[in-house]
Amino acid sequence: MPAGISALSKNVRELRFLLSQTGESSKTLKSFLVKSYKPLKAANPDLPILIREASGVEPTLVIRLDKGVEVKRSLNDLSESEILDVLGRH
Repeated sequence: MPAGISALSKNVRELRFLLSQTGESSKTLKSFLVKSYKPLKAANPDLPILIREASGVEPTLVIRLDKGVEVKRSLNDLSESEILDVLGRH
C-alpha cells in the first residue's frame, strides 16, 4: 500500500477525479490513480470513487461532503504526494 493511503473522514461521501485521456497535465494524476486506487478503495470500501475522462479537461478532484456540499480542487501541476495531501485534508 502506498504510504499515506488511509481511511478518509466520514464526512466524505464521494470522490470524483476528472482528467484528460491524452493531456500532458493529467499524466501525474493517471499515475497516482494506477498506484493508489486499489489501496484507497480498500481503506474506504463504501466510498464511491469515480474517475471521469474527457478530452481537454484539467486534472481536478471533486469531493462531495455531507449535505451535498462539493469541494473542487485543481490537481494541475501537483506531484503524487501533493495529490495525496489534498485527499488527506478531507
